[in-house]
Parts: sequence; structure tokens; C-alpha cells
Amino acid sequence: MKKPLASDPHAGIDLHVHSTASDGTLAPPEILEMAVGLGLKAVSITDHDTLAGSAAALAFGIPKCLEFLTGIEISAGAPEGYPSGSSVHILGYGLNLFDVPLNNLLAVLQSSRENRNPQIIERLNTLGMDVTMEELSMVVGDATAGRPHIAQMLVAKGLADSIDDAFDRFLGKNRPAYVEKHRVPMKEAIEAIKTAGGVAVLAHPYLNGVTDLNTFEPFLLTLMDMGLEGIEAVYPEHPEEATAHYFQLATKHNLLITGGTDFHGAITPGIQMGVGKGGFHVPYSLYENLMEHLG
Repeated sequence: MKKPLASDPHAGIDLHVHSTASDGTLAPPEILEMAVGLGLKAVSITDHDTLAGSAAALAFGIPKCLEFLTGIEISAGAPEGYPSGSSVHILGYGLNLFDVPLNNLLAVLQSSRENRNPQIIERLNTLGMDVTMEELSMVVGDATAGRPHIAQMLVAKGLADSIDDAFDRFLGKNRPAYVEKHRVPMKEAIEAIKTAGGVAVLAHPYLNGVTDLNTFEPFLLTLMDMGLEGIEAVYPEHPEEATAHYFQLATKHNLLITGGTDFHGAITPGIQMGVGKGGFHVPYSLYENLMEHLG
């Protein structure tokens, strides 16, 4: 397959990809190889609350035809006055992987995830499901276990029809096995990313609980006051009206625009890296703007 050149206006990128370091099903080297095979020009591994995916990709070696940006996705609490049905996710790009304050914050989040899983398993047991932490460990391997892995286990044992079914009936918000998780205060999450030399970007804004476009701008301005510098306006699950609104606000407030598929591998079988459900495209120019901002 002919690989697109940086100057090719049709070159695609994907700045929102998850690996086995969090809740994806492909290891970082496999992600890099897939990105090359798909003809992508740039990619970022943005695992939940861990830098291990980015570190593993760099250790493996980035192919010469592909550009790579260190990344992360942090689960933060919605700012005061803006209730959200779940975490507000903040993407960080261009991070120093050895930054001490950021790694200390992530250690707290990872510990919280580890403490949450036994509670979820206990609730599933109460519901009559014969599942154990030992079985979960076999599903997870060396990754950081999360609800998607528990969902995989339920599917494998015939206790759920699919990942979506497991979340809809047991693991999702307000479902019987759901356990609330620790969320970093929004300002702390953004500051940690910036201190590590990175850029803080609001992930998939339409999925963060503030879907009323009339009230979204004040929400965005609140995050900007905390140091937010970008918005993931290009995302497969965004309605066209919302995408247009996010582009308008980004232009109005001089925010960076990023985009990605939120690829998780087999956990999200309908989403393909780089193209989403088929016709999705993130232009290389967005990566160029982001890199120019990072200097």
C-alpha cells in the first residue's frame, strides 16, 4: 500500500487510540503496524490513566513512515455547576513520560481502578454470577483491568451476549454492578498535563454529559479558564450539528482541534482505526497544527 506523504492533503491520522495498556485489545506494536498498514500518517496512543502504552510504542520503535505523539486520556470530575453522567475525559498530547507530578497522579488513579474491580466482581457474585478476580486476571494479562475487561469475561462465560449487553444490563452507570470510581478534579488533571509539557484537549465533547449546544460554550469557557487548549471536534459518534458547533467555537476561542476514532480493537468491533465506521477521516493538518503549538 502506498503511504501518504506529509504534504498529502488526504493523509489521515488517528489521535485517539487505546492499547492493551488500558482497555484496548491490541498491543502498542500491533497498533503501530496496523496504522502503517492503513496508510495513516500520524497516531497517538491515549490509554486511560496510564502512559504505559505510549512508552511501549516508543520502546518498540516508531516506523519511519509514521509519526507518533505521546498521549493519555484522564478521567476527571466535571467542574462545579456542570453535573455529568460520568467522567469528563481530558486528552493529553506531547507529554514527558517521566514527569513526576503526572506519574504520581496516575498512580492514584490506577490504584483506584484496581480497588474498584473487586467491588464490581462482588456485586456480580451477589447477582448470582460465578466470576472471580482470578478469571479476570486471565482476561487482562499485563494490562490495567477495567470494566471492558470484565465485560469480555462475562461474554466469554455466556453471561452476556456482547460487550454492549454487559454494560447495558450490569456494568453501566446506574446498573446493578456499577461502582463509582475516583475522578481527578478537572483543574488538577489539566494542570498535570500542562506541567508535563503537554496540551490538554477535551475528549469527545458530545459524550461528556453536556449535550445541549446552548449551554456547552459556558462549560467550555470554564475548562479554558483551567488551562484547556483544545477540543476533539472530529469524532465518529458526534452528530453533524455538534461537530459544526465545536468547529465554530474552536475558531471563536482560538482552540486547537483534534480528532480520533477512540479505537479499542475487538471491544469496539464497529470502529476501525483511522476511519471509524468507514467514512470517517481526520486530516493531517490537525496534527501539524498541534505539533506547531507544542513547538
